[in-house]
Amino acid sequence: MKIQMIIYFVACALVVFLITAYASKIMIPMLKSLKMGQKILDIGPRWHKNKEGTPTMGGISFILASVLVFAAASIILFVKGENVDLGKMTLCIGFALVNGLIGFIDDFAKFFKKQNQGLKAGQKFFLQLLAAGLFLFFMKVFGYINEAVYIPFIDIKIKLGVAYYIIMIVLITGIVNSVNLTDGIDGLASSVTFVVGGFFAIASMTLQNMSSLILSALVVGATLGFLVFNFYPAKIFMGDTGSLYLGGMVVALAFAIDNPLILVPVGVIYICESLSDIIQVGYFKISGGKRVFKMAPIHHHFEKCGWSENKVVFVFSFVTFVFCVVAYFGLQQV
Repeated sequence: MKIQMIIYFVACALVVFLITAYASKIMIPMLKSLKMGQKILDIGPRWHKNKEGTPTMGGISFILASVLVFAAASIILFVKGENVDLGKMTLCIGFALVNGLIGFIDDFAKFFKKQNQGLKAGQKFFLQLLAAGLFLFFMKVFGYINEAVYIPFIDIKIKLGVAYYIIMIVLITGIVNSVNLTDGIDGLASSVTFVVGGFFAIASMTLQNMSSLILSALVVGATLGFLVFNFYPAKIFMGDTGSLYLGGMVVALAFAIDNPLILVPVGVIYICESLSDIIQVGYFKISGGKRVFKMAPIHHHFEKCGWSENKVVFVFSFVTFVFCVVAYFGLQQV
C-alpha cells in the first residue's frame, strides 16, 4: 500500500511542479505587460524598493496547477476504487480556493487603486471569518468533525461542544493570515510551506491517509514549482492570491488528518510572524512609540540585523523542519 501511495504522491507533486513552473514562466511577461507589479511600502526596508514592479498574483499559477491535478487525480482514484474520501478532499481544497479568491479580490483591488492596500482589514477579516465558518459548517454537516479535538503528544481527545467552533475559527483565521504575513521576502512563504507540505505527506503515509496525501502533494509540487521563479531574486510574487490559498491548504491538511492542533508546532514560523506583528503594534501603542523589534513581522527584524534574504529563508525553513520532526511524534495514533 505504501509503495502505491508513494507513486500517487510523486506523480501528483511532479505534475503540479511542472505546470506551476511553466505557468509562472508564461505569467511573468504577461503580468508585466498588464502592469500588475508589486507596490512597496515606504515604511519597509529601503532595499526592498528595487522590487517594486515585480509581477504579483503569481499564485494563480499553482492554484491552476493544483485544481487541474486534483480533478485528474480524483477521477483516477474514483475509477480505480482507491480508498479516498473525495467529499472531504473537495471541501478541503474548496476552502483553500475560497481563501485564494479573497486574496485575488484583494490583489485586484490594489491594482485598481494603484496602491499597496486593497481590501480594508475589516473587509478581508470578515470574508475570512465567513470562509472559516462555512468550512466548519460543511465539515460538520458531512460528518467530518464532531466537536472533539485531539491533543497532540498527550494522545487524548476532549469534547468541546460549541467552544470547538470558536477555537477552530480563531485557529483557522490565525494560521491563514499568518501564512499571508510570512510572504514578505523572496521565497520565504514558499520554502516554509514546502517543508510543512512535506510534513503532512509523511504524516499521511504514516496514517495511511490517501486523501490527505494527495492534498499534500499539491502543496509540495506547488511551492517547489513556484520557487523556481520566486527564490531570491524573485521574478514573480504570489500575492495575497497565493499566500491566502496556501494558508487555506495548510489548515485543510490539518483537518484532513483530523488533527487541527498539530498546526501549532508545524506552523511555528507562521505563528511567530503574527505574534511579532501583534507585539510590535501593541507595545508601540502602550509605550508611546517604542518598539520591541527593529521591524515587524519578524523576518524584517532579522533583515535589519544584517541577515540576507537567503539566510532568513534557510533559517526559518530549518526551524520549521525541526518543529515538524517534533510534531511527528504528536500525531494521533491509529
